[in-house]
Amino acid sequence: MIEYWHNPRCSKSRAGLALLEENGAQVCVRKYLEDAPSIDELRAAQSALGLSPIEMMRTGEKRFKELGLVKTSPDEDLIRAMAENPILIERPLAIAGDKAAIGRPPENLLTLL
Repeated sequence: MIEYWHNPRCSKSRAGLALLEENGAQVCVRKYLEDAPSIDELRAAQSALGLSPIEMMRTGEKRFKELGLVKTSPDEDLIRAMAENPILIERPLAIAGDKAAIGRPPENLLTLL
């Protein structure tokens, strides 16, 4: 089962979901803007991705700048910001066990199959 952090308004997120489903994946969709991941869930996703917190963020979002964040902000500040402002999480993000992928481009998600 793949947990899919989805924003239905995002074309890349819709394309990634369609790609997974077309390839027979069982997907559990989580609308992460409505059901924000906790700090622990974000840490687990970060570990599965093998990325730093800044690499899993949408730094171009207006909210990023409003919060006074910069690319060199402490990791804990970035994780907390994503938990409190899920719009900052790069999308789509898919998690399968101890592996995860960000679907930019959507084909990246195929590594989870």
